[in-house]
Amino acid sequence: MKKITVAIIGAGARGMYAYVPYLKENPELGEVVAVAEPHELRRDICKKEYNINDENVFETWEDLLDKDRLSDAIIIANNDESHYEPTKLALEKGYHVLLEKPMSNKLEDIVKLGELAKEYPNQVFMICHVLRYTTFFSKLKEIVDSKELGELVSIQHNENIGYWHFAHSFTRGNWRNSNETSPLILAKSCHDMDILLWLTNKKCTSISSFGHLTHMRDKNFKDGMADRCLDCEKEVEKNCPYSAKKLYLSEKPIFAKIVHPIPTDENLKEALRIGPYGRCVYKCDNNVVDHMVTILEFEDDVTATFNLSAFTEECNRTIKLMFTHGEVGGNHVKNTIEVKKFKKYGENTIETITPEEVVGGHGGGDHGIMADFVKLVSENGGEGKTSATKSVESHIMAFAAEYSRLNKEVVDLQKFWNNAINDTTVKN
Repeated sequence: MKKITVAIIGAGARGMYAYVPYLKENPELGEVVAVAEPHELRRDICKKEYNINDENVFETWEDLLDKDRLSDAIIIANNDESHYEPTKLALEKGYHVLLEKPMSNKLEDIVKLGELAKEYPNQVFMICHVLRYTTFFSKLKEIVDSKELGELVSIQHNENIGYWHFAHSFTRGNWRNSNETSPLILAKSCHDMDILLWLTNKKCTSISSFGHLTHMRDKNFKDGMADRCLDCEKEVEKNCPYSAKKLYLSEKPIFAKIVHPIPTDENLKEALRIGPYGRCVYKCDNNVVDHMVTILEFEDDVTATFNLSAFTEECNRTIKLMFTHGEVGGNHVKNTIEVKKFKKYGENTIETITPEEVVGGHGGGDHGIMADFVKLVSENGGEGKTSATKSVESHIMAFAAEYSRLNKEVVDLQKFWNNAINDTTVKN
């Protein structure tokens, strides 16, 4: 394979720590040659980590894309609301593009990106729906397609966010407020809409959703609490599972590099004193739901339920698939799948499968998508498992689910999609 060059827009948790480490571990396949990142310290860390020349280090994506094409490919992993314009410009300049999900936080932009993908068929344009690249979900797909258990009839799918993860990302963090970024089902769970589409291999026809922000609200702010966890009364903080001190100042802190790029104890404490991650979860400007259920109908009478919840200990996905002649259940973090084949009551065949362990985040999905992307770019084109044209539908589903939740309506997907296309046409 030809060695490729890559530029990064957004050197944060995903761009810097999820995707490009694949190139660090496989230097013969590619190298990072440019970066655009507004945060000075993160930008400097990326520059030093990948030995990027000064002239290819930029503060904004506009500055990077104002130059002639600097690399074969570009990874766009900045904020949700800033995906459309840099992606459009990158495609126009001839870059192969790997775009972080969601494609955009605007429905009209997602429709336009789907159309742009058709205009550049010779360029790789993939969306980071990394779950398709995990051995866990790939094995489930293999079971469905084999028909060994008959026809797939229904799916129960759960995204167990984890109370600590929700407090970090969706109460204090970047995705806390849908007015600024994206609704939760788009920001967190367009992954899951995509997986349901992939497993069923059928179009979704209708959606109905219900969900609320129940707990992480001002009404649950009690006596002894403070606006910041560092100022909370000792006994109150001690008994609060959402305490920023517990999450970020413990012996095994989570998301420490997100709170501060150089996560020393001193830096973390200062960040909690002045930054968003030190706030009480009951005193944040968050508005996204902390629990939501979505009912989906697909072609050929296939049905599914999707549940997401903040109120779980583990951060994982659990799933159950029901067929005409068996059922399959699994946990993607534990990486186990149990297959039950109907035979006779009390004598059904039960098999436990453990898919191959793969390195990288999201059960190996982060490395898996990079391996595919790098290979396709090296070969100067081709369509990956998560091409932009394939990914539009899952995003439409997420927007439809949020529309249903807000308006208490069952949404016809084809009508919703047609309206989105018509609205985009009118605005253009």
